[in-house]
Amino acid sequence: MNSSDKKVYVRVTAAFSSDGKMTPLSLIWEDGREYTIDRVLDVRPAAAMKAGGQGDRYTIRTCGRESFLFFERSSKLSDPAPGRWFVERRQ
Repeated sequence: MNSSDKKVYVRVTAAFSSDGKMTPLSLIWEDGREYTIDRVLDVRPAAAMKAGGQGDRYTIRTCGRESFLFFERSSKLSDPAPGRWFVERRQ
């Protein structure tokens, strides 16, 4: 399994505060199941060690388990999509 197979892009519903803070609220896994994010425990710039790449790493709790959710920013300022969300596939 190469590093791109370990990166799973997911749909995320997020809220934005008046000061621009982005908070993920739920994610939809590749099989269509939706998971509510119970809590965001930490946010920091970090590398995705298993899947490669880097971005803003959100440490989240969903269904009682902690995991990482990454926001990978677009490198093009003119891109209409500011970035994409991904998780590292568990092995």
